Amino acid sequence: MTAIEQTEARPRGTRLPRRARRNQLLGAAQEVFVAQGYHAAAMDDIAERAGVSKPVLYQHFPGKLDLYLALLDQHCDALLAAVREALASTSDNKLRVAATIEAYFAYVENKGGAFRLVFESDLTNEPAVAERVERVSLESAKAVSEVIAEDTDLPPEEAMLLAVGMCGMAQITARYWLSSGQQVPRDAAAKLISSLSWRGIAGFPLHGSNQQD
Repeated sequence: MTAIEQTEARPRGTRLPRRARRNQLLGAAQEVFVAQGYHAAAMDDIAERAGVSKPVLYQHFPGKLDLYLALLDQHCDALLAAVREALASTSDNKLRVAATIEAYFAYVENKGGAFRLVFESDLTNEPAVAERVERVSLESAKAVSEVIAEDTDLPPEEAMLLAVGMCGMAQITARYWLSSGQQVPRDAAAKLISSLSWRGIAGFPLHGSNQQD
């Protein structure tokens, strides 16, 4: 997945192409929102961090919520892309499970703390934020459920329930792992959760077989 690079404050007046400026502003906003939360963050802080005037910031983003939502969209899309990439990386289901769990651990550990905007936002009472968080969770689970439904005799609604459980476990354990000080190396932590997930999902037989190895 791609992440916005952390931004060093630039001298005011530095000219950048529009796309580069937008990315710079998003990077500065990410740092401020992650550090302070939405409510405590101010556009003044973000402009200062980016090394631009407030009018320049408002040229790209009409308000603080617009800026936050643009950042949230980017990082929700990054998580969904990582899950889909993990599922497409192999046709071996055991390895698919491992790759999907690893995608969540990598996302949570990613420099910049973007996952906090998605899973630990202080703005979940805002409908536009809640909709995006719910969408990325459900679409990630849907991608997993499609693989489960294709490979087993489970109906779609049961496959979706299993997928929600798997993705939820991956997300919550990855966040706990990070907040508890990463006492277990990431590879080992992801492997533990992958093993737990695989032992559960492997109990459902493949199409045309009585059991799954």
